[in-house]
Amino acid sequence: MTGLSFTGARRVNRRVAGAALALIVGAGALAGCASVAPDLDAAAAGQLQSRVLAVTQAAAADDSPGALKQLDELTTALDTAAADGKVSFKRHQSIKSSIDAVRNDLNTRIAQQQAAKDAAAKAAEEEKAAQAARDAAAKAAADQAAADQAAAQQAQQQAAQQAQQQGPGKAKGGKKGG
Repeated sequence: MTGLSFTGARRVNRRVAGAALALIVGAGALAGCASVAPDLDAAAAGQLQSRVLAVTQAAAADDSPGALKQLDELTTALDTAAADGKVSFKRHQSIKSSIDAVRNDLNTRIAQQQAAKDAAAKAAEEEKAAQAARDAAAKAAADQAAADQAAAQQAQQQAAQQAQQQGPGKAKGGKKGG
């Protein structure tokens, strides 16, 4: 079997979903902390969590390109929140590291899926070429059989014509008179 097995696909899906879930938990962990300068603003945490959920849902639906698009939107939202002072530098780097890990997993999954598609296409192409070769061999055999039959018919006709040309008594090679 070529490509990513069902079990392998489930393992990759779980890994991506797990990493995305870690993003959700991590984004919300410090949102409720009361400090002078929170690592993550509660409103920003809510926005980031909703974007992480979108990534997780796309990954769980085996929509890696969609998950990457959602991941890009999450990165933009994170960068904007950091620029607005709603996410500390330390927290931004932590979340960004998790985003990069999920992105790598998604890119790996996409590469595996593409490799599986390429292998399937190559196998289909090889099967098509093999079928064409079998068809050509069958046609050549049929053409040869038809040519052999035509040659046999022609030989019979020539034999019949020779027999007619020799005449009635001469066909067996006998002598007249005696």
